[in-house]
Amino acid sequence: MEKQQQWNLWFFLVAFSLLLVFQDWWAARSVVEPLPYSEFMRLLKEEKLSDLRIEQQQISGNLKEPINDHSQFVTVRVEPELAEALAQSHVTFSGTRQGGLISNLLSWLLPFILIFALWSFLFRRLAEKQGFGGMVNVGKSRAKIFVQRDTGVTFEDVAGIDEAKAELLEVVSFLKDQPKYSRLGARIPKGILLVGPPGTGKTLVAKAVAGEASVPFFSISGSEFVEMFVGVGAARVRDLFEQARKSAPCIIFIDELDALGKARGVGAFGGNDEKEQTLNQLLAELDGFDPREGVVLLAATNRPEVLDPALLRAGRFDRQIVIDRPDRRGRLAILKVHAKRIQITADLDMDRIAGITTGFSGADLANLINEAAILATRRGADAVSMDDFTAAVERIVVGSERRGRLLQPHEREVVAHHEMGHALAAASLAGMDPVHKVSIIPRSVGALGYTLQRPTEDRFLITLAELKNRMVVLLAGRAAEDLIFKEISTGAADDLAKVTDIARQIVTRFGMTSELGQAVLEHQSASYLGEQAISLREKDYSEETAREVDLSIRALIDGAYTRAKALLQSRRADLEQGAQLLLEKETLTPDEFPALRPRPSPRLEGDQQHAD
Repeated sequence: MEKQQQWNLWFFLVAFSLLLVFQDWWAARSVVEPLPYSEFMRLLKEEKLSDLRIEQQQISGNLKEPINDHSQFVTVRVEPELAEALAQSHVTFSGTRQGGLISNLLSWLLPFILIFALWSFLFRRLAEKQGFGGMVNVGKSRAKIFVQRDTGVTFEDVAGIDEAKAELLEVVSFLKDQPKYSRLGARIPKGILLVGPPGTGKTLVAKAVAGEASVPFFSISGSEFVEMFVGVGAARVRDLFEQARKSAPCIIFIDELDALGKARGVGAFGGNDEKEQTLNQLLAELDGFDPREGVVLLAATNRPEVLDPALLRAGRFDRQIVIDRPDRRGRLAILKVHAKRIQITADLDMDRIAGITTGFSGADLANLINEAAILATRRGADAVSMDDFTAAVERIVVGSERRGRLLQPHEREVVAHHEMGHALAAASLAGMDPVHKVSIIPRSVGALGYTLQRPTEDRFLITLAELKNRMVVLLAGRAAEDLIFKEISTGAADDLAKVTDIARQIVTRFGMTSELGQAVLEHQSASYLGEQAISLREKDYSEETAREVDLSIRALIDGAYTRAKALLQSRRADLEQGAQLLLEKETLTPDEFPALRPRPSPRLEGDQQHAD
């Protein structure tokens, strides 16, 4: 339709140009001799004119003696008084016609033509981008279609999620060889939902499916269904499934399904809400198509808690595949995949890197590889070494260095003792992650110093004793300030927030206190994106219980602080020596200061008091 309109516009422009050319040609072929008005008056006095025709703007007639082989003439009238005055001056003068037919038409049509062209080429295109224009195609699906390996990603490029790959490979095989799987009555799953935290590779896995399957692959985001006009999203859903049925067997991939499938009635103001209508149409389409047609719906989201329950039931999304953060073996496989595109040293230990990147997602590991390569390039190295990866981990975890921030001498002493207190407590308590580095160089995240602990193995269970030890490590920084300077500073603000959160979870979520028993008083959020910044805690217990919760939290924190001071008092010499070295070198590792190596201490005063 748009091409047809453009062709019509070009046809009009060509016709108009031909009209102008014809007018010039006709004027050149005319048999009428145009005369200046002064010449007309001279010929009139000499009686060389005949058959005059007087009009409002011109005078025409015949010439008794032809001029330039023309026997007729025309001249533009001039006011009589002015003509008489000009004739006495003996100058040649003539009148000018105030526009002709073509010029009059142009004066009227040209503004409309310009307005039409401006609307057609500018405003109409802008309106289409904003969802107002293109009414003919507004209900059409905007899915991108990939066939075979057009995405450039296969399962060879995906690592660390072997279970998810196995299930999706089964779907690809089902599409390629349906008789093999249907011989026992099995049918292909209607829908597969990929669920997991951000950066774990959900979209990458979907692209790998497109790379492995020799079938059309429709890729679209959930937000592309939503428009301001009610019914547009539903129309696009219908059109998408109609295209898929024509191309079956095929796969439909909807990324960010939560933009489309949010639970109905949450935040909606009426039954005509656009998102609700679109979701209803999606549910109807999932019920309407036959799995034997070979159409598989693949979707991804990191917010499964907001999806409509009707969307998640069996028969719509038959499978839900959780793609979580990789374990150590998975991180090693991901690092090997991404390391293929950079130059690394021959002695680089990838397993060690996998050990110090606990909690990293696939996207974090890809970013780590890139940061290490940038650091190696910046220092002019020929290959990326272990030192580059260590510096990249620090940059990602604690931010970049800010050496330009100058601290006062007393502030540097406070920060040095604070960080050394954290490090010595971590080295002295069992079950703590080993100290990787201690520094008093300010970082971009706002820290004046940091103690970097990196776990050497993945942990899935934590005991009460280990939780209490973590609280001791967090409070050891303030305890060191109190022990050495006999006063405390604001540097422990972040530590206090973390230790309070641990104590609250011990009391209200894990049921680890004898005073309140094993009741769960606060429920864990199911969101992969974490709790909202502003939220109301569900409080379904009495004020007396709330008081007991507050008292138990305070007792845990006070007990951890007492243990931290006792621990640092027993190692005061190491604390002062380590702080002085830190002031000199600004950065310390366990190799430079052996006291930072793990060395569990004997039970300290206060341990028995807080043990359950």
